[in-house]
Amino acid sequence: MEGKIEVPPYFLCPISLEIMGDPVTICTGITYERENIERWIFISNKNTCPVTKQLLTGTDLTPNHTLRRLIQSWCSLNASYGVERIPTPKPPVNKSIISRLISQASDSPHMQLTCLAELRRIASESATNLRIMESAGTVEFLSSLILANSGSSTREEEGDEKRLLVEEEMESRKPVEEEALSILYQLQISESNPKKVFRGESGSLLEALVRILERSYNYESRVFALELMKSMLDMADPPQLISLKAKLFVELVQILRDQISSKATKGALKLLIQLCPWGRNRVKAVEAGSVGTIVDLLLDCSDKRMCEMMLVVLDQLCCCAEGRAELLNHGAGLAVVSKKILRISHLGSERAVRILYNVSKHSGTSWVAQEMVQLGVLAKLSLVLQIDCEVKTKEKAREIIKLHARAWRNSPCVPKNLVAS
Repeated sequence: MEGKIEVPPYFLCPISLEIMGDPVTICTGITYERENIERWIFISNKNTCPVTKQLLTGTDLTPNHTLRRLIQSWCSLNASYGVERIPTPKPPVNKSIISRLISQASDSPHMQLTCLAELRRIASESATNLRIMESAGTVEFLSSLILANSGSSTREEEGDEKRLLVEEEMESRKPVEEEALSILYQLQISESNPKKVFRGESGSLLEALVRILERSYNYESRVFALELMKSMLDMADPPQLISLKAKLFVELVQILRDQISSKATKGALKLLIQLCPWGRNRVKAVEAGSVGTIVDLLLDCSDKRMCEMMLVVLDQLCCCAEGRAELLNHGAGLAVVSKKILRISHLGSERAVRILYNVSKHSGTSWVAQEMVQLGVLAKLSLVLQIDCEVKTKEKAREIIKLHARAWRNSPCVPKNLVAS
């Protein structure tokens, strides 16, 4: 379009440089496309005007109806050049409508699904609606619904009949729970600081999300629950991170095993990377079967970023004796780690060598040294010393060889200066 006719520059959003469909003016007097400036202010948390760099004294967005009508008229006049008329944007939802829907859903359980469907439709229309919904208390309402409908795990001693009744009741609640979860996910993604979602009963909500991971067969619900958990744990204090229950790690490992999607796998790996350094979380993750699961996934993984994340998790897990033992007990543990050296990236090589270093330093028996020779680990480490690698990676490789100098003294792969007494 721009190749045939010249677009008036004041029709273009200063951020995207595209024709505006819903122009709004901020306190500095500059006009932007609503979606772009909302993303700038409310999602990126910027407090300056993109054009003037002035500090914003307020976040009110005033619709520029005059400019919008000029743009629409210009589009109509240039329709013969293929310019499409920009439709009049829908006005943002009124906060009172959101409050009424929340009140109806709270007072009448049989109306919950209907109200949630309407809230979901409103949320999907614009980022402005998401902000209005958040300010109207939608986040707290949805959190309470998830808590109320997620139920709790039944104990074996309660008997088969009671467990069956509870499971049937939980199954009947699933549509409400899944709908509430999907809307809360939309609101969480749209807000950069969703702290009040989880204040107060954060522990209970986290446990509810873990239960959703445990029993939901809905792919989207598991992904939504995983993303919300990450937001919660991003804001958690050290005491909360240390006191996480083992069940959380069991469900994260199960997501890795299920391989429901690349996004879900990366989400679970990110959480493990975030949580493992705290307290006994490494041991909890190892006891959940994370080491064997990650080694199995590494065998066939070709995604660079995912391989790097798996090696980072393995590196953290091998900082504890339980993790190193599980790696050595896995038939392909040492072999798959060694295979990834020099095949993924500098980060991947560094983490793989660090894993081997921890094993050699803290669990380096004569059997381990012999296994490394037979599996080609020693040859790979010698190669690391000879080619262009990160300095830290070379230092770790050199240390590993020195640690096993006695066992590898006669190997042709080892530089003599490293095993000399």
